[in-house]
Amino acid sequence: MIERLKAALDEIGADYRLDTPRSAVVTLPGQRKLTTECGLVVEDHALRVEAFVARRPEENHAAVWSELLRRNGKLYAVAFATDESEDIHLVGRLPFTAIDPAELDRVLGQVLEAADDTFNVILELGFTTSIQEEWRWRLARGESTRNLAAFEHLRPRD
Repeated sequence: MIERLKAALDEIGADYRLDTPRSAVVTLPGQRKLTTECGLVVEDHALRVEAFVARRPEENHAAVWSELLRRNGKLYAVAFATDESEDIHLVGRLPFTAIDPAELDRVLGQVLEAADDTFNVILELGFTTSIQEEWRWRLARGESTRNLAAFEHLRPRD
């Protein structure tokens, strides 16, 4: 099955590396989340899909979880989940028939879209205080704030 997965990834032009004899890691380029690493694991009866999205929120946990649950209903083949550390991932299990180029491309596209579209929302809801502290630190030292541009509305106005 790994050969079938490899052939499908090659056909769609995916940026990937074989991680183990039964898995591959695909690097998906985003805009808000610069890259998302998506693991594809060939199991005995399915293809497992796993992608890290963000670490455990520092605050407003209920708001973050509520947002992710709302988004789950609109996703194809994957869903937001947390691990034992409460870090946020996208996960899914697909039948082996999903290991064809068109379906694999659709699933990887969904992983990228979900991770990228949700990333700043997770950061804003779950890390507001840290973002504001980062603004203060950079402004006080004259450091670049370019990568904080998406959070201009959280810039301290003191």
